[in-house]
Amino acid sequence: MKKYSFLIPFLAIFFTTFAHGAEPKPNVIIVFCDDLGYADIGPFGSKTHATPVLDRMAKEGLRLTDFYSTCPVCTPSRSSLMTGCYPRRVNMHVDEKNLCVLFPAARKGLNPSERTIAEILKDQGYATACIGKWHLGDHPDFMPTNQGFDSYFGIPYSNDMNRKTVPLPLVRDLTVIEDSVQKDTTITARYTKEAVSFIKKNSKKPFFLYLPHTAVHLPLVPGKKFKGTSKDGPYGDWVQEIDWSMGELFKTLKREGIDENTFVLFTSDNGSAREKQGSNLPLRGRKGRTDEGGMRVPCVVRWPGKISAGSSSGAITSTLDLLPTAVALSGTTVPDDRIIDGKNILPILLGKTEKHPREAFFYYQMDQLQAVRSGDWKLFVPMDSKKKNWGKPEGKTELKLFNLANDIHEDLNLADKKPDVVKRLLAHAEQAREDLGDVNRPGKGQRKAGWVKSPAPRLLEK
Repeated sequence: MKKYSFLIPFLAIFFTTFAHGAEPKPNVIIVFCDDLGYADIGPFGSKTHATPVLDRMAKEGLRLTDFYSTCPVCTPSRSSLMTGCYPRRVNMHVDEKNLCVLFPAARKGLNPSERTIAEILKDQGYATACIGKWHLGDHPDFMPTNQGFDSYFGIPYSNDMNRKTVPLPLVRDLTVIEDSVQKDTTITARYTKEAVSFIKKNSKKPFFLYLPHTAVHLPLVPGKKFKGTSKDGPYGDWVQEIDWSMGELFKTLKREGIDENTFVLFTSDNGSAREKQGSNLPLRGRKGRTDEGGMRVPCVVRWPGKISAGSSSGAITSTLDLLPTAVALSGTTVPDDRIIDGKNILPILLGKTEKHPREAFFYYQMDQLQAVRSGDWKLFVPMDSKKKNWGKPEGKTELKLFNLANDIHEDLNLADKKPDVVKRLLAHAEQAREDLGDVNRPGKGQRKAGWVKSPAPRLLEK
């Protein structure tokens, strides 16, 4: 035995490493608000909403100042977050009637053949939960539990979609547990309670929590204890309740001893529906439009010890990037059997680069390409002005070019003065039209949505 004694230290190291394993995979939490504007929270300039938790999150983490949703309305933007693809790529840019979002009892939904964040992370050993607004189809085939989530608790679509035939339901997995919850002022608290419970239950293993809030979509239903607490009526009250909810999440992470191993990202699905009261300032426009106020959204990211405290980045980033980034965090790679439009932005979040992860970003609304951004330049492209659209088409038939670094409100049209820039961005636009499509152009790279013969909305079982 003595002649093998030199092996003992190496064996000790081997068995210690085997027992404890490699560094644990980080937990991932994505909080996705509904219709929250660029300047609705303190880290992005709000003077009317008190958001001390989000203020602290920004001080302890990073602000992405040029972070975009892929569409200024609900369903398409959520399809991008789940798949890492532009809405037109996965054919979720319009519903079956060519309207801008899905409605109750839809035959269309996110194709189950798409690989969602939840599916990929689940394959990596993550527990997965969706708590809140889904809005990617209410047929069982399209619901979260058939798209990679172990569990679901929430409302399948927007809280203004309360119908006589399909009352606004609160659903657990695939079962409606309450109907007509449109006026439920406890909804944010209930989501938060579910989220806290999920974190506690899974604190000993990696988890992915997707928390798409109902707030602050109309109708406004802030919790009673938050009523009248802001300077901005029920809207501001509800923003402040979201901030409280974030505080409950962070308290739980710290109590469970997993705060430093949890990546948390907070953002919105599109800009605020309002232009006044500073909600989207200094940006122009609002929800439903492809000027900056419709699609540039607040984004704060926190990962203690990994992301530098109090940092910011102006790189052109997007909800497209959440899937590749979360996948990288889990230790694997994105699917190689399909096009993924998003980029892994971990190098940006970790402060290793300031470069834009993409040459161009495309602004679509419904089936129309309306604008393209490359670097500091944004061009509104000519399009079919007769085509019906939700929201006023900004570009119409006129070229409009803005330098967002100098003109964030998009006031000074430089198209006549910068023909070389116009030409370059038009080339990007044509590439997008070939690949993703445009009016009367399906796009060579477009995939099929999910379809069912008969709708099967989540209805209260009598």
